[in-house]
Amino acid sequence: MKSSRLVSILLLLQTRGRLTAAQLAEELEVSVRTVYRDVEALGAAGVPLYGDAGHAGGYRLLDGYRTRLTGLTADEAEALFLAGVPGPAAQLGLGPVLAAAQLKVRAALPPELRAHADRISGRFHLDAPGWYTDAGADETPHLAAVADAVWNNRILHTVYRRWREPTDVERRLEPYGLVLKAGRWYVVAGPGPRTFRVDQILELTASDEVFTRPDGFDLAAHWTAYQQGFRERLYGDGAEAVVRLAPGVTLARAVRLDAPAAADDWTVARVPIESVEHAHAEFLRLGADIEVLQPPELRERIARTVSELAAVYGNSPAGGGN
Repeated sequence: MKSSRLVSILLLLQTRGRLTAAQLAEELEVSVRTVYRDVEALGAAGVPLYGDAGHAGGYRLLDGYRTRLTGLTADEAEALFLAGVPGPAAQLGLGPVLAAAQLKVRAALPPELRAHADRISGRFHLDAPGWYTDAGADETPHLAAVADAVWNNRILHTVYRRWREPTDVERRLEPYGLVLKAGRWYVVAGPGPRTFRVDQILELTASDEVFTRPDGFDLAAHWTAYQQGFRERLYGDGAEAVVRLAPGVTLARAVRLDAPAAADDWTVARVPIESVEHAHAEFLRLGADIEVLQPPELRERIARTVSELAAVYGNSPAGGGN
């Protein structure tokens, strides 16, 4: 609707300052010509908005002008309270700040929107960590220091534990941003940038030295690309297994092969694997619903494990009956 679009233009200019017609059009997903018409309509309504020509030009509001057109819709109010995750905010030291902000917003809402916000808070609870995370353990003791360095562009000197030898290494980090993934915190840091698990930082010293954040760095876009690259690195070496799967059993990433139909309705599939060790653990969880055909070393390793388990469970329990 045109009215909501005009309000959006006002709020964008109020919060971001000078914006070009092309930038406004991109934000509002309309044509530049539509933005020109909307700006004319705002000017006709008495809004002190003016534009500058040239390379550094654009539209802006007269200095000191503020609009009070910041009303929330019911959906926006619900989304605001649904987005407030108290656990991560508390880990970052922002728990009281988040609570105070939500209290102020709730107090400013009209009664009908306040009811929407209270209802969404009472019906949805976001719990990011996995089931087996020890809620009482302080797994990220350096998180607050890392977050402070992210906010203030401070260089960190750390001792970091990685999975390969040598395991404990010194790292100089330029922290660009923090990401919470499945209950675990990661810091994206330069140079690189590279990604580090915050809970694997063993020692940390915050420096007074300031780094310059790369122009145009987009944390969300980087994380999306990083995840895609991680999957490609994980299964990009061509390692794969050929398996038979029981009826109804599926495996992520499995590609069914055009094999002759079996009388027992089992299917043959090719599955990319990270390593024999990783596939060994993954396939054992399926028990008798999977048979590994290739590679031979994986089939032999699983057969050996099954034989060892059979030997253990074939004996009478210690202290048991006859």
